[in-house]
Amino acid sequence: MNPDRTVGRRPLAAITAVVVVAVALVAATVWWSAPNRLFPWDSASFPDVDTSALSPTQVQIVELLEDQHDAQRPGTFYSEGVREPWCADFVSWIMREAGVPLANPHSGHWRIPGVYTLGEYYEQTGRFEPSGSGYRPAVGDVVLYHSSLGFGQREHTNIVIAVEGSTATTVGGNEFGKIRVHTLDWEGDGAVVGFGRLPA
Repeated sequence: MNPDRTVGRRPLAAITAVVVVAVALVAATVWWSAPNRLFPWDSASFPDVDTSALSPTQVQIVELLEDQHDAQRPGTFYSEGVREPWCADFVSWIMREAGVPLANPHSGHWRIPGVYTLGEYYEQTGRFEPSGSGYRPAVGDVVLYHSSLGFGQREHTNIVIAVEGSTATTVGGNEFGKIRVHTLDWEGDGAVVGFGRLPA
């Protein structure tokens, strides 16, 4: 084989690989951002929730989540104007508006901007239920996630609005810039660290 031809093919192969990766990333971004993804774990519409057996606080949380899901405000609305990952800010804002504010364990402020600190808060208040403990989540509980991805660690949080069997319906902020509805296998999803219980 002519060594000059082999050297000439390397830049072409590298350019082709870069183009393929760029197209895949654009396609993935469009897919994740699509408003009507037809998958059970990510619904474009807010589900009907039976609130007849819920406490007034739980009803308030569900109503707030529905309002915010419909409004689709930017993350800075929930983070007091700070540009940062806002899933924990969203949880903090909902809980404050529902009359059960959180308290940042480092500052005492209502807003807890990080999932790790959110976990600290629930542990310090005795309201953290670890995954695998047999605890069954309830409406208004906060789900805490931690997963290892190929490019690092990811933490996330959202709020339970319904539970049926081992499936929970949740709502979370900062999910590709939006507030989204999901279904969760709360017993089998290895990314679930645990739950922050709503106060009794």
